[in-house]
Amino acid sequence: MPRWHSVSISGYHIREAGSTAVEELAFTLANGFAYVELALQAGLPIDAFAPRLSFFFNAHIDFFEEIAKYRAARRIWARWMKDRYGATDPRSMQCRFHAQTAGVSLTAQQPEINIARTAIEAMAAVLGGTQSLHTNSMDEALALPTEKAARIALRTQQVIAHETNVAHVADPLGGSHFVEALTDEVERQAEEIFAKIAEFGDGSMLEGTIRGIEENWFQGRIADSAFELERALNDGRRITVGVNAFTEGNEEDQIPLLRITNEDEQRQRKRLADVRGRRDQAAVDAVLAELATQAADPEINLMPTLIAASEAYASVGEIMSTLGGVFGRHVEVPTI
Repeated sequence: MPRWHSVSISGYHIREAGSTAVEELAFTLANGFAYVELALQAGLPIDAFAPRLSFFFNAHIDFFEEIAKYRAARRIWARWMKDRYGATDPRSMQCRFHAQTAGVSLTAQQPEINIARTAIEAMAAVLGGTQSLHTNSMDEALALPTEKAARIALRTQQVIAHETNVAHVADPLGGSHFVEALTDEVERQAEEIFAKIAEFGDGSMLEGTIRGIEENWFQGRIADSAFELERALNDGRRITVGVNAFTEGNEEDQIPLLRITNEDEQRQRKRLADVRGRRDQAAVDAVLAELATQAADPEINLMPTLIAASEAYASVGEIMSTLGGVFGRHVEVPTI
């Protein structure tokens, strides 16, 4: 399927859970390397699939650290694709990535300040070379966005794109002594993490990543980093405006919020019921049964049956429940 872009390898949730920038970068790329090694094991040539891999990174509030993170990601990916996995197509070495501003950095206190946070984070992503961008709404810490809040988030992107002209320059901070040194340091620390993961797998990033997940090594690192961040906030070593400093204005009335009412829920339930009432239930049952049978055979490509299930109006929940019944569901076991 030469035009199928199978996965966007995500580190966003890793950072939102409390990881450092280096951990987000290293864990995300390690997952990418694991996918590459699995595809190579299946007999796919590296240049047949690597150009269609992409990434999804967080855009956090430490401006220069984020730019260095993205620059390091591009350098690491290009080097590993060429030197370790033997890619020759330049597209295989390109680290294509989407960025989303950091939801976890937004505050319920004085939520209008979040407009400034989002603008700074978005600018870091653009200066770092993102190909795609999502800007969060100022009310994210309180509710789903109102139309006005979502529009301000969109306009923030449009100001960056059409008024600042920063997107017209590739790697605009390349050559800065500070940015180059910080990029080198981020890359060095990431390579230390890669070495640890490879050690878990006796040299295999695939096996090391799987073992790191199964033994809660990744989860433990993220939890430790999240704890240290919270401790820094609590003892004042890290300032969050409106939360642990500069709290004047917190007592003011909140901004208008989007309210999801019971009527909204009932309206959506009725839409779902209407679809189920119009569809051919026998066809749905048959295609889901076929999906379960095929999922039990690791040699069968499920995509045609997944498409058929969608065309029969099987719901996402029904499809996922069918697959879960075959594959099981991962349950994280916390370690003490």
